[in-house]
Amino acid sequence: MPDLRFAILGTAKIARTVAPKIQSADGASLVGVASRSAEKAAAFADEFQIPKVFDSYQAALDDPDVDAVYIPLPPSLHLEWTEKAAAAGKHVLCEKPLARNVAEVDQMIAACRRHNVVLLDGVMWYHTPRATAVREVVASGQFGELRQLTSVFTFRWDTMPMDNLRLHRDMGGGALLDLGWYCVGVTLLLFDELPQKVFAKANWCNDVDTRMNAFLWFADDKVATIECGFDTVRRRWFEIAGATGALVCDDFTRPWKPEKPRFWTHDSDGKSTEHVIHHKPQEECMIEAFCELVRTNAVEHPWLTLSRNTQHVCDALDQSARTGTVTEIEYPLTTQKAKP
Repeated sequence: MPDLRFAILGTAKIARTVAPKIQSADGASLVGVASRSAEKAAAFADEFQIPKVFDSYQAALDDPDVDAVYIPLPPSLHLEWTEKAAAAGKHVLCEKPLARNVAEVDQMIAACRRHNVVLLDGVMWYHTPRATAVREVVASGQFGELRQLTSVFTFRWDTMPMDNLRLHRDMGGGALLDLGWYCVGVTLLLFDELPQKVFAKANWCNDVDTRMNAFLWFADDKVATIECGFDTVRRRWFEIAGATGALVCDDFTRPWKPEKPRFWTHDSDGKSTEHVIHHKPQEECMIEAFCELVRTNAVEHPWLTLSRNTQHVCDALDQSARTGTVTEIEYPLTTQKAKP
């Protein structure tokens, strides 16, 4: 099958990380980059040896030599450009959070279904060999009945940069959508179900949560806690614990040592075992997973369900933090499970 031909909409910082991985991933090629600034697009194309330069996002969508787009734009623009890409028949790999709220996510999903194109969010670590290994260990039952999942994703700003999109609610800012999206995602992925209710408390700046601590209640007395924020030393870890053992990953969103993705298991006697997993750049893993979804015409797929449910839970956490009350999770929700 020919390579899936990508164009990138925008020249954001994350695009500089993803661009070379599109070029090195199996089954993909990078044929164009678009920007509202022709100069920025040209400079980006020159740096990464990309053949086509577009001076507007729409121009990339109009090009018949583009099969798919990667969207690293602010969350406030995800809905608009996903709908336009889908209408142009382009498959969409969109940065996380997928949107600002679940209503927008549902519109994005509906547009892609209507035009029979694939939509995938840009959480890279889901598609790595390490994530697969973690899920297999958790699903094996070796920890007994699962009890608790704790996840943390933080970094520290000395001074809040008021011009940063993360501090503007209308642009999809906030620690929850920027960092907590990963924490909610790993919780739903490993518990393999949705919470019944949630409670969250946040610190605020410019009507945006800059720090959030949350508690999620699940069936069978399982609980999860989440911490995310812009005011604490860089951390990105989770622990899932059962009656007879636990698993800890101290860098789940991105390995501290890219050449050594790892996690630990702990048994009830205090024995700790380090598991080092075959390394492959997580950007390539994501791109190759996306290409496989396109190749198999998997417009409906479990990762999209996980994205939708992650956003739904994030909405509930935001509501709880703003009202100071426990928020019930509304049902029914789609519960299609992602397979390793």
